[in-house]
Amino acid sequence: MPAPRYPFLDGRAARGPLTLAALPAILALALGVAATSVQAQSVADEYRDVAERLIQAATDNHFAYERLTELVDRFGPRVSGSAALERAIDWMLVEMEADGLDNPRGDPVLVPHWVRGQESLEMILPWPREMPMLGLGGSVATPDGGIRAEVLVVESFAELAERADEAHGRIVLFDVPFTTYGQTVQYRSRGAIEAAKVGAAASIIRSVTPYSQQTPHTGNSSYEEGVPRIPHAAITVEDAMMLHRMQDRGQRPELLLKMEAKTQPDALSRNVMAEIVGTEFPDEVVVLGGHIDSWDVGQGAMDDAGGVVAAWEAVRLMKELGLQPRRTVRVVGWTSEENGGPGGPDYAETHADEYHVLAMESDGGVFKPSGFGFTGSDAAFEIVREIGTLLEGIEAGTVTRGGGGADIAPLMATGVPGMGLSVDGTRYFWYHHTDADTIDKLDPDEVALCVATMAVMAYIVADLPETLPR
Repeated sequence: MPAPRYPFLDGRAARGPLTLAALPAILALALGVAATSVQAQSVADEYRDVAERLIQAATDNHFAYERLTELVDRFGPRVSGSAALERAIDWMLVEMEADGLDNPRGDPVLVPHWVRGQESLEMILPWPREMPMLGLGGSVATPDGGIRAEVLVVESFAELAERADEAHGRIVLFDVPFTTYGQTVQYRSRGAIEAAKVGAAASIIRSVTPYSQQTPHTGNSSYEEGVPRIPHAAITVEDAMMLHRMQDRGQRPELLLKMEAKTQPDALSRNVMAEIVGTEFPDEVVVLGGHIDSWDVGQGAMDDAGGVVAAWEAVRLMKELGLQPRRTVRVVGWTSEENGGPGGPDYAETHADEYHVLAMESDGGVFKPSGFGFTGSDAAFEIVREIGTLLEGIEAGTVTRGGGGADIAPLMATGVPGMGLSVDGTRYFWYHHTDADTIDKLDPDEVALCVATMAVMAYIVADLPETLPR
């Protein structure tokens, strides 16, 4: 037997008889809840058929996966400032035009241009070993001939401060096991700063990942004004643990680090986009997408070409099915999210005169979706949660509080409701920013489910009779 919909009414007998004085208040409350329920339920009823059409179209084939495969195979990694990134954007614009989408274009954005160059890490003592490594984004180069020095292994910034007198002239290794990305990534972001403060010659980190098969993970890093800039790189979990064990046994491992990294002048890139113009409120926009750039290793399939293509396919399917919502639906591939993230702020500034109804981002890998994390008003949350019920058949209907993304954050800061696609994140940080981020890590059926999930939510919000409340 199903649970009562309004338990506060069904429990009235246990609270004693109703009084006449109480009846108006109770009736008003009941009518208010009922009206809210009917309104919310009518959203699901009104759009059930169109949701099923979108889900069926998305899951009938693997078009999104095939297009994603072509993108990453044709152009490979698409690091900020590179020719590969711009060729990929050119190709997308041609394909968006062929899809029949409205207004394919690229908004110009100046982006950082960091170049890795040749790099290597060799253990000299206690025995020779070529160590897999990746320089971290923004790092400076080593001097000609590299840096040869003993290693000092620490487990935290606090331990480094305690052992500061041992660090001068050495290569500091932060061997910090993965807990959460937010907690562990600080050693990638600030490792070079803290190591330089105590006189280290270079800093290296244990890669920010819970799982490794000798795969180093790159990512952005930073320097601080007034603190010397020293080379900064990532090594594998296995090698970090080995060096730590050696130190614990009283050995003094010695490394030779060579890096040719350099930062060139900012380059011109683009936020790439296309849309379906709304029938009634064309100046009101639902925007969805991911970032088209990647790091310079692997293919950037999972992070984040998959998010861009899933959003693109969601909009393409609306066009194919003849679904033109009341409001404009726009897909965007933001540029240079990995290197400083100028794409998101530039988009928000360029399109500040438009009323954005909802911003949606996919940047967690296009694995099996479970729904969305949403940030917005209580009234809007109830509406998108009701829309989520139309995705329960594909197990993607859970809408939770709290969500967004790096590229839509500038829009959200102006009050625009935001949501991030929630997926099974079990394997995301296995491949994140590595040579292993390749198309084979993704499942065609799961990519299709991501398309369906984004398509249903984006279309319905764009087509609601009333604008999603802020």
